[in-house]
Amino acid sequence: MKGTGSARAWCVAALATALCAAPPAWSQDYGDTPYVQTPQHVVDKMLEIAKVGPRDYVIDLGSGDGRMIITAAKKYGARGFGVDLDKRLVVLSNKLAAKAGVGKRAVFYARDLHETDVSPATVLTLYLLPEVNLMVRPKLLATLKPGTRIVSHDYDMGDWPPDLALVLDAPDKPVGRDFKSKVFYWVVPGKASGKWRWQLAIDGKVEIFELTLNQNFQKISGTLTMGGRNLKIEDAKLTGERIDLVATGASGGEALRYQFSGRIINHAIDGDARIVRKQGALQLAWNASRTELIEPAHAALKAPPMPLLQ
Repeated sequence: MKGTGSARAWCVAALATALCAAPPAWSQDYGDTPYVQTPQHVVDKMLEIAKVGPRDYVIDLGSGDGRMIITAAKKYGARGFGVDLDKRLVVLSNKLAAKAGVGKRAVFYARDLHETDVSPATVLTLYLLPEVNLMVRPKLLATLKPGTRIVSHDYDMGDWPPDLALVLDAPDKPVGRDFKSKVFYWVVPGKASGKWRWQLAIDGKVEIFELTLNQNFQKISGTLTMGGRNLKIEDAKLTGERIDLVATGASGGEALRYQFSGRIINHAIDGDARIVRKQGALQLAWNASRTELIEPAHAALKAPPMPLLQ
């Protein structure tokens, strides 16, 4: 079921009298989704979770009556567009955007979501059926820039774990029995996997660090050595292009804690290193280079096959 909009209309009793009600018309096309309106407070929460602001470009796949993009433009000053196969919904959405005074920043097109270029998005919103989420997932991972925020109403992305998930009361929701709405949030991960190498001058001695990272979506793990000695990675986090590592080890009989925070730019990391020890913390620049690329595990995932026609 589709929230902010879709490719097939159910009914449009949309924000008053623009269109007449129509009987339900469930989608017959695989990869399509019927229109079910997203409650306004769920729209508000989705945009809040994504931290939408005036510098954001929001794209809504299956935009329905346009409330997601209109709210993003009117409440947060963002720009963006929505797409929907139902031309009546597109006409309605553009009229409502103009009425709200955001017609230049909130635009709607009659377009197939699968053929839509989503690369300009800094925030992408959707309310699609579960199988459609899985169909668009490879495209989103391959096309959206690392750091792009994705928010989905009701349905997740399969084995791509969300960075945040919550449940809202939705007493006005037109479908379902429990009158609840789920919201899922992801940040598109950068490519951290591979072998990395850097050096740090610690107390006049140059130490060589070598890191091997494996990646599945935003989850990373691996091994780290310093001068050939193993360090224990206690925490590893990837958020968009930002990477944070915490490792511990001993040097000269002293227990040390290593904290690395930086940004991945192509095959380099620029950031800061902090070494915590008894005599105080040592702050250094962190500049790492990728010496070998390892494809993330999720790179092999494809969209689910289309079912055979009966």
